Amino acid sequence: MNSEERQAKLSLYGMAYDHLASALKNYPEDMWDFKTGPERWSIREIIVHITDSEANSYIRCRRAIAEPGAAVMAYDEDQWARGLSYQDQDPRAALELFKHLRRMTYSLVKGLPESAWSNTIDHPENGIMTLDDWLVVYANHVPEHIYQIQATHDAWLAAKRGQPGNPAESLFRHIQ
Repeated sequence: MNSEERQAKLSLYGMAYDHLASALKNYPEDMWDFKTGPERWSIREIIVHITDSEANSYIRCRRAIAEPGAAVMAYDEDQWARGLSYQDQDPRAALELFKHLRRMTYSLVKGLPESAWSNTIDHPENGIMTLDDWLVVYANHVPEHIYQIQATHDAWLAAKRGQPGNPAESLFRHIQ
């Protein structure tokens, strides 16, 4: 990744909380528990997932910087959603935690020297990832979920009108 591409990704990464908070204003909280299917996530669950993913990202980034080549853990996002009862968690508290984790990491990475971006971590599912690879994954993570949230809202509106849900929602599952 060249410097201009990295700066664009860093900008997207740094604005993620603001984009998410702004997007969530478009969806009434009384529909945040709506699901398009039994194995699909509600907006509440998506928000909690984003925060748990960010907590993992926080550690992965720091390992790449401080311990290049170190192994990082993978996690089963669906198992976390079930096992940690995402449906019962407070989405506002999750958003606050996400905001702080993301801002801490953004403050750290925005001033890294060029040489740091080739540092690596060893992910059990994705293999060797550079810090640039990490940035691409996490810069895109929130925008992907904003799209998923919009699809969930569209399906909720359709259900309210008695129309079939949005089958495209199933396209928004992704690999951690």
